Amino acid sequence: MAKILFIEDEAALQSAVGKILTDEGYQIISALDGEIGLRLAQDELPDLILLDCILPRKNGFEVLAELKKDLKTSGIPVIILSNLEGSEDIQRMIELGATTYLVKTNYRLEEIMKKIKDTLK
Repeated sequence: MAKILFIEDEAALQSAVGKILTDEGYQIISALDGEIGLRLAQDELPDLILLDCILPRKNGFEVLAELKKDLKTSGIPVIILSNLEGSEDIQRMIELGATTYLVKTNYRLEEIMKKIKDTLK
């Protein structure tokens, strides 16, 4: 069973996506801020990380940069799930090592699920 870490400060979205992923048979670990998310990534070594850009305590850019610098977590695929639509933000996340960048408002939950499944294959 694949383990997914979801770092997202919007509790309602985290709960909705978490429930769907759990129903699909994934093990979900949740963090509401970047600092806890980073620690959980290092302790749990998930198979995939869903990461928001705008987070309390440590933003998604900082979290991703630290994940990719750490040999233990550098190989974990990271899907960015954010409301930031600016091409500079997207470019920066891809350069930092994100696998995929999804703008929340442009994707339905089914499409996000498909991206997750494709990434875990």
